[in-house]
Amino acid sequence: MKNLVSILVLVFAITFTTQAQKKRGHRKADLTTEQHTELAVKRMTLALDLSDKQQKQIKPLIMAKMADRKAAMEKRKAARKDKKRPSSDEMFAMKNKQLDQEILMKSKMKNILNKSQFEKFEKMQKGKKMKAMKKMKMKKNGKKMKKGKKQKKGKDNKDN
Repeated sequence: MKNLVSILVLVFAITFTTQAQKKRGHRKADLTTEQHTELAVKRMTLALDLSDKQQKQIKPLIMAKMADRKAAMEKRKAARKDKKRPSSDEMFAMKNKQLDQEILMKSKMKNILNKSQFEKFEKMQKGKKMKAMKKMKMKKNGKKMKKGKKQKKGKDNKDN
């Protein structure tokens, strides 16, 4: 009888924690392009110690980048809804446009920032790229990243 009660308590505890975790969805707030821009400029100001003049020069660049990203995301959502995949030529055009925009952004940032700020900016960009690549890899493998936990370094991050 005691075993039965302890098993039932264990089953209820597991069920309860599973349901609680399902309800705790990580939905981001729908911020406007202006709000995203403002936050991004402030993060950059803290990280790079930007002057007011630099902030004013960077803000329109970030605003344009955010607007382009939002438009591209909406386009991808619509295509996904229609279950339409881009052709190889369309993929090439998208990647080419993205790389052109990165080059343009980099050259503009190089003109705005001083040498030490630009070096730090480059490090930040590389870190963001690496984080995005890890996230995509985890998503492809069907695993979720845990916040605060670092992955093992090595060729592949598979569990033993």
